Amino acid sequence: MNLFDIENIWIFLVILPIISFMYSAVGHGGASGYLAMMTLFGFVPETMKPTALLLNLFVAAISFIHYFRMGHFNKKLFITFAIASIPLAYLGGTIDVDASMYKKILSVLLIFAVLRMLNVFGKETKEIKEVKIWQGLTVGGGIGFFSGLIGIGGGIILSPVILLMKWGRMKEAAAVSALFIWVNSAAGMGGQLSSGIKIDPQAFILVGIAVVGGFLGGYFGSKKFNNKGLRYMLAFVLATACIKLFFA
Repeated sequence: MNLFDIENIWIFLVILPIISFMYSAVGHGGASGYLAMMTLFGFVPETMKPTALLLNLFVAAISFIHYFRMGHFNKKLFITFAIASIPLAYLGGTIDVDASMYKKILSVLLIFAVLRMLNVFGKETKEIKEVKIWQGLTVGGGIGFFSGLIGIGGGIILSPVILLMKWGRMKEAAAVSALFIWVNSAAGMGGQLSSGIKIDPQAFILVGIAVVGGFLGGYFGSKKFNNKGLRYMLAFVLATACIKLFFA
Protein backbone atom coordinates (compact mmCIF):
# COMPACT_ATOMS: atom_id res chain seq x y z
CA MET A 1 0.00 0.00 0.00
CA ASN A 2 1.47 3.31 -1.06
CA LEU A 3 -0.69 5.58 1.04
CA PHE A 4 0.04 8.82 -0.76
CA ASP A 5 -0.63 7.37 -4.21
CA ILE A 6 -4.31 6.94 -3.34
CA GLU A 7 -6.52 9.54 -5.00
CA ASN A 8 -7.85 12.21 -2.61
CA ILE A 9 -5.93 10.67 0.30
CA TRP A 10 -5.89 14.01 2.12
CA ILE A 11 -9.68 13.98 2.34
CA PHE A 12 -9.47 10.49 3.81
CA LEU A 13 -6.94 11.65 6.41
CA VAL A 14 -9.24 14.50 7.44
CA ILE A 15 -12.28 12.22 7.81
CA LEU A 16 -10.37 9.45 9.65
CA PRO A 17 -10.16 11.17 13.07
CA ILE A 18 -13.84 12.11 12.84
CA ILE A 19 -14.71 8.44 12.41
CA SER A 20 -12.47 7.34 15.27
CA PHE A 21 -13.96 10.13 17.43
CA MET A 22 -17.56 9.05 16.88
CA TYR A 23 -16.88 5.33 17.27
CA SER A 24 -14.75 5.78 20.37
CA ALA A 25 -17.50 7.95 21.88
CA VAL A 26 -19.84 4.94 21.87
CA GLY A 27 -17.18 2.43 22.95
CA HIS A 28 -16.17 1.11 19.53
CA GLY A 29 -12.85 0.85 17.73
CA GLY A 30 -14.26 1.94 14.38
CA ALA A 31 -13.13 -0.88 12.07
CA SER A 32 -16.43 -0.95 10.19
CA GLY A 33 -16.09 2.79 9.56
CA TYR A 34 -12.45 2.49 8.50
CA LEU A 35 -13.29 -0.33 6.13
CA ALA A 36 -16.17 1.66 4.68
CA MET A 37 -13.94 4.66 4.05
CA MET A 38 -11.13 2.53 2.60
CA THR A 39 -13.68 1.03 0.23
CA LEU A 40 -14.86 4.45 -0.94
CA PHE A 41 -11.27 5.69 -1.43
CA GLY A 42 -10.12 2.64 -3.38
CA PHE A 43 -7.82 0.86 -0.94
CA VAL A 44 -6.86 -2.61 -2.16
CA PRO A 45 -8.75 -5.38 -0.26
CA GLU A 46 -5.61 -7.19 0.98
CA THR A 47 -4.52 -4.13 2.98
CA MET A 48 -7.96 -3.23 4.36
CA LYS A 49 -8.35 -6.07 6.85
CA PRO A 50 -5.01 -5.81 8.74
CA THR A 51 -5.10 -1.99 8.65
CA ALA A 52 -8.60 -1.86 10.16
CA LEU A 53 -7.63 -4.27 12.93
CA LEU A 54 -4.48 -2.29 13.70
CA LEU A 55 -6.49 0.92 14.03
CA ASN A 56 -8.98 -0.94 16.21
CA LEU A 57 -6.29 -2.02 18.67
CA PHE A 58 -5.34 1.56 19.44
CA VAL A 59 -8.71 3.30 19.33
CA ALA A 60 -10.62 0.60 21.24
CA ALA A 61 -7.93 0.57 23.95
CA ILE A 62 -8.26 4.32 24.44
CA SER A 63 -12.05 4.10 24.54
CA PHE A 64 -11.98 1.26 27.08
CA ILE A 65 -9.62 3.14 29.41
CA HIS A 66 -11.98 6.13 29.52
CA TYR A 67 -15.07 4.01 30.17
CA PHE A 68 -13.25 1.86 32.74
CA ARG A 69 -12.15 4.92 34.69
CA MET A 70 -15.76 6.09 34.84
CA GLY A 71 -16.79 2.77 36.38
CA HIS A 72 -18.89 1.42 33.52
CA PHE A 73 -17.07 -1.89 32.95
CA ASN A 74 -18.86 -5.14 33.81
CA LYS A 75 -16.16 -7.81 34.06
CA LYS A 76 -18.54 -10.77 34.30
CA LEU A 77 -20.50 -9.67 31.23
CA PHE A 78 -17.29 -9.27 29.24
CA ILE A 79 -15.90 -12.69 30.17
CA THR A 80 -19.16 -14.39 29.19
CA PHE A 81 -18.71 -13.21 25.60
CA ALA A 82 -14.92 -13.28 25.39
CA ILE A 83 -14.37 -16.95 26.28
CA ALA A 84 -15.50 -18.19 22.87
CA SER A 85 -14.85 -15.06 20.83
CA ILE A 86 -11.05 -14.95 21.26
CA PRO A 87 -10.17 -18.38 19.79
CA LEU A 88 -12.78 -18.05 17.05
CA ALA A 89 -11.54 -14.56 16.10
CA TYR A 90 -8.06 -16.08 15.74
CA LEU A 91 -9.50 -18.84 13.56
CA GLY A 92 -11.37 -16.32 11.41
CA GLY A 93 -8.18 -14.32 10.98
CA THR A 94 -6.40 -17.31 9.43
CA ILE A 95 -9.03 -17.71 6.69
CA ASP A 96 -8.53 -15.95 3.37
CA VAL A 97 -11.94 -14.94 2.01
CA ASP A 98 -12.64 -14.46 -1.69
CA ALA A 99 -12.69 -10.71 -2.44
CA SER A 100 -16.25 -10.78 -3.78
CA MET A 101 -17.58 -12.73 -0.78
CA TYR A 102 -15.61 -10.49 1.58
CA LYS A 103 -17.36 -7.41 0.21
CA LYS A 104 -20.80 -8.97 0.52
CA ILE A 105 -20.27 -10.03 4.15
CA LEU A 106 -18.82 -6.64 5.03
CA SER A 107 -21.77 -4.84 3.42
CA VAL A 108 -24.18 -6.81 5.64
CA LEU A 109 -22.16 -6.06 8.79
CA LEU A 110 -22.07 -2.36 7.90
CA ILE A 111 -25.85 -2.32 8.28
CA PHE A 112 -25.31 -2.79 12.02
CA ALA A 113 -22.95 0.18 12.02
CA VAL A 114 -25.51 2.36 10.26
CA LEU A 115 -28.28 1.39 12.70
CA ARG A 116 -25.95 1.96 15.66
CA MET A 117 -25.01 5.44 14.43
CA LEU A 118 -28.70 6.25 13.99
CA ASN A 119 -29.25 5.17 17.61
CA VAL A 120 -31.79 2.53 16.62
CA PHE A 121 -30.36 0.44 19.46
CA GLY A 122 -29.83 3.42 21.75
CA LYS A 123 -32.72 3.01 24.18
CA GLU A 124 -31.91 1.85 27.68
CA THR A 125 -34.10 -0.18 29.97
CA LYS A 126 -34.31 -0.41 33.74
CA GLU A 127 -34.93 -4.15 33.55
CA ILE A 128 -31.56 -5.92 33.24
CA LYS A 129 -31.38 -9.66 32.59
CA GLU A 130 -28.45 -11.95 33.35
CA VAL A 131 -26.74 -13.54 30.37
CA LYS A 132 -26.86 -17.33 30.37
CA ILE A 133 -23.57 -19.13 29.68
CA TRP A 134 -24.80 -20.74 26.46
CA GLN A 135 -26.05 -17.37 25.22
CA GLY A 136 -22.71 -15.69 25.90
CA LEU A 137 -20.73 -18.48 24.24
CA THR A 138 -22.99 -18.55 21.18
CA VAL A 139 -23.17 -14.80 20.65
CA GLY A 140 -19.52 -14.17 21.54
CA GLY A 141 -18.23 -17.06 19.44
CA GLY A 142 -20.26 -16.12 16.37
CA ILE A 143 -19.30 -12.46 16.50
CA GLY A 144 -15.67 -13.35 17.21
CA PHE A 145 -15.39 -15.59 14.15
CA PHE A 146 -16.79 -12.98 11.76
CA SER A 147 -14.64 -10.33 13.44
CA GLY A 148 -11.45 -12.17 12.53
CA LEU A 149 -12.78 -13.15 9.12
CA ILE A 150 -13.71 -9.62 8.02
CA GLY A 151 -11.30 -7.50 10.05
CA ILE A 152 -13.56 -5.83 12.61
CA GLY A 153 -13.67 -6.04 16.39
CA GLY A 154 -17.32 -7.03 16.62
CA GLY A 155 -18.45 -4.33 19.03
CA ILE A 156 -20.73 -2.81 16.43
CA ILE A 157 -22.72 -6.07 16.63
CA LEU A 158 -22.27 -6.91 20.32
CA SER A 159 -23.36 -3.52 21.63
CA PRO A 160 -26.81 -3.60 19.94
CA VAL A 161 -27.29 -7.21 21.05
CA ILE A 162 -26.58 -6.32 24.68
CA LEU A 163 -29.12 -3.50 24.57
CA LEU A 164 -31.77 -5.46 22.67
CA MET A 165 -31.50 -8.47 24.99
CA LYS A 166 -31.45 -6.18 28.07
CA TRP A 167 -28.12 -7.61 29.28
CA GLY A 168 -26.72 -4.20 30.19
CA ARG A 169 -27.15 -0.43 30.00
CA MET A 170 -25.74 1.79 27.26
CA LYS A 171 -22.45 2.87 28.84
CA GLU A 172 -21.97 -0.60 30.31
CA ALA A 173 -22.44 -2.07 26.82
CA ALA A 174 -19.96 0.48 25.47
CA ALA A 175 -17.29 -0.45 28.04
CA VAL A 176 -17.72 -4.19 27.49
CA SER A 177 -17.74 -3.74 23.71
CA ALA A 178 -14.54 -1.67 23.79
CA LEU A 179 -12.52 -4.43 25.47
CA PHE A 180 -14.33 -7.08 23.40
CA ILE A 181 -13.18 -5.24 20.27
CA TRP A 182 -9.61 -5.09 21.53
CA VAL A 183 -9.25 -8.79 22.32
CA ASN A 184 -10.94 -9.83 19.07
CA SER A 185 -8.79 -7.45 17.05
CA ALA A 186 -5.66 -8.80 18.72
CA ALA A 187 -6.75 -12.40 18.13
CA GLY A 188 -7.75 -11.70 14.53
CA MET A 189 -4.46 -9.93 13.90
CA GLY A 190 -2.61 -12.88 15.41
CA GLY A 191 -4.42 -15.22 13.05
CA GLN A 192 -3.49 -13.08 10.05
CA LEU A 193 0.17 -12.77 11.04
CA SER A 194 0.37 -16.54 11.55
CA SER A 195 -0.93 -17.05 8.00
CA GLY A 196 1.79 -14.82 6.53
CA ILE A 197 -0.02 -11.48 6.22
CA LYS A 198 2.19 -8.48 7.01
CA ILE A 199 1.29 -5.03 8.30
CA ASP A 200 2.28 -2.21 5.96
CA PRO A 201 4.49 0.32 7.84
CA GLN A 202 2.48 3.19 6.33
CA ALA A 203 -0.56 1.97 8.26
CA PHE A 204 1.01 3.46 11.40
CA ILE A 205 0.54 6.92 9.88
CA LEU A 206 -3.19 6.24 9.96
CA VAL A 207 -2.89 5.01 13.55
CA GLY A 208 -1.36 8.29 14.70
CA ILE A 209 -4.18 10.28 13.11
CA ALA A 210 -6.97 7.99 14.37
CA VAL A 211 -5.64 8.02 17.95
CA VAL A 212 -6.26 11.78 18.22
CA GLY A 213 -9.95 11.38 17.42
CA GLY A 214 -10.20 8.22 19.51
CA PHE A 215 -8.82 9.92 22.62
CA LEU A 216 -11.26 12.81 22.41
CA GLY A 217 -14.20 10.57 21.55
CA GLY A 218 -13.55 8.22 24.44
CA TYR A 219 -13.20 11.12 26.86
CA PHE A 220 -16.47 12.83 25.93
CA GLY A 221 -18.41 9.64 25.26
CA SER A 222 -17.60 8.10 28.66
CA LYS A 223 -19.04 11.19 30.35
CA LYS A 224 -21.98 12.70 28.44
CA PHE A 225 -21.84 13.45 24.77
CA ASN A 226 -24.22 13.42 21.86
CA ASN A 227 -23.81 14.90 18.40
CA LYS A 228 -26.61 13.84 16.10
CA GLY A 229 -25.27 15.76 13.11
CA LEU A 230 -21.99 13.83 12.95
CA ARG A 231 -23.77 10.55 13.62
CA TYR A 232 -26.11 11.09 10.69
CA MET A 233 -23.24 12.11 8.45
CA LEU A 234 -21.28 8.97 9.30
CA ALA A 235 -24.40 6.84 8.89
CA PHE A 236 -24.74 8.25 5.36
CA VAL A 237 -21.08 7.45 4.57
CA LEU A 238 -21.44 3.90 5.93
CA ALA A 239 -24.66 3.34 3.99
CA THR A 240 -23.00 4.57 0.79
CA ALA A 241 -20.07 2.19 1.29
CA CYS A 242 -22.50 -0.63 2.09
CA ILE A 243 -24.31 -0.13 -1.23
CA LYS A 244 -21.04 0.11 -3.15
CA LEU A 245 -19.74 -3.10 -1.56
CA PHE A 246 -22.93 -5.06 -2.15
CA PHE A 247 -23.12 -4.22 -5.83
CA ALA A 248 -19.35 -4.35 -6.48
